[in-house]
Amino acid sequence: MNLALREALRAFRRAPMLSALSVTTIAFSLFAFGLFGLVALNLGSALAQIEERVEVRAFIASGTSPEATAAVVGDVGSFPEVASVRFVSEVQALDRARRELGEFEDVFEAGILPASIEVRLRDGFRDPESVRSVSKRLEVYDFIDDIRYGEEWVEKVYRLRNIATAAGLSLGLIFALVAIIIISSTIRMAILARSREIRIMRLVGATNQFIRGPFLIDGFLKGLLGGLVALLLTWVTFEFVGQYVVQATFFGTRLAVVGVLAGALIGLLGSAVSVGRHLGKV
Repeated sequence: MNLALREALRAFRRAPMLSALSVTTIAFSLFAFGLFGLVALNLGSALAQIEERVEVRAFIASGTSPEATAAVVGDVGSFPEVASVRFVSEVQALDRARRELGEFEDVFEAGILPASIEVRLRDGFRDPESVRSVSKRLEVYDFIDDIRYGEEWVEKVYRLRNIATAAGLSLGLIFALVAIIIISSTIRMAILARSREIRIMRLVGATNQFIRGPFLIDGFLKGLLGGLVALLLTWVTFEFVGQYVVQATFFGTRLAVVGVLAGALIGLLGSAVSVGRHLGKV
């Protein structure tokens, strides 16, 4: 292992330009993939924030007793899909309307707005079917006058999330495949540049495992360095976009570490495939 590591580091020193080119190519391949991941992350966050606004609002008939209202609030709060239930009195509804729609204050002079129950749903239960199910269960209460949840809006948000998820997975796989192909080709160039050295090692009786070791470490180190550079480039782009375009969310520490290790793994696998093919021809 130590010998393989020394050989890999010696290869870096012997051909610094080729090594730098390999690291740069890997970095930009992973950078493109990282940018896509950043866009997908922020798009997912934006859709999640929109979905958090999904709620069912049930309007209560005037004159309903507080006991009946409290009972329905307790019942609805026990639904597995429900995250929280809030009772909004007539006075609270009027105050909120005047605060949020101040330009229409004259409309609220009569002071007639119904009390309501606002139901917020748990994550994973904001699809149209779940929202419709909660709405139908609220309809069984006689004192519920009307139920609103923006059916068309909920369906559009759910459809948009499904499209974004499918497109994200498809494009992500394409970007990953392109990155692997580019990285594998780059490492193969480095191996071809040392083909004479490999033939000499075979002539003196070196085993495939002994020959493969330095190349695997070389690919791992180049992938690791490329991943670090790609992470740095992605962070610089994120800072620029956040300062001059729009505020965004960056990868968490765990996701960033996974990305760098993924670069090292791709480098290792690319090196293993390339050196394996070359050894088969020697």
